[in-house]
Amino acid sequence: MAARRIKRNERPAAILPDVLARGLRVVFCGSAAGRKSAELGAYYAGPGNRFWRTLHEIGLTPRRLEPSEFRRVLEYGLGLTDMAKFEFGGDRELSKGADDPETLRAKIVRYEPRVLAFTAKRPAHALLERNVDYGLQQDARIGATEIFVLPSPSGVARAYWDEGPWRELAALVRAR
Repeated sequence: MAARRIKRNERPAAILPDVLARGLRVVFCGSAAGRKSAELGAYYAGPGNRFWRTLHEIGLTPRRLEPSEFRRVLEYGLGLTDMAKFEFGGDRELSKGADDPETLRAKIVRYEPRVLAFTAKRPAHALLERNVDYGLQQDARIGATEIFVLPSPSGVARAYWDEGPWRELAALVRAR
């Protein structure tokens, strides 16, 4: 993607739009849109990505949604965003300043989901400014919003895949 000049006071368009509303059960937050997601304009659209299949398998959606249906997550009390909204690609491709933890924090304060679930460790680390393990972060909240860290569903992270924390998240959501 070729660079373009940004006019003074102009903010570039986000790669993918936020899908947020007040009082959601879970807001999923990734690092940034992957290349395929940016190309198709849809969250978790890479061919090897397990996000949509896993949401259905753990019972957070009644059927497997297609990436192009990403806006429908609101119907199930779910939301979507990314830590880096204005760049795309793998974690190693993002610029040093791509992450925007303060804007993410402000969104969570505004929309007050029950759980903010990171779909990888890196964006959780960027927000919490510390190393994290998978699962509920007992010592971290944003207001009343609990923070949960999940293994990345990306096909490039297949070696680290574990559905267990995803099932734990679903159980937590049902219990709350």
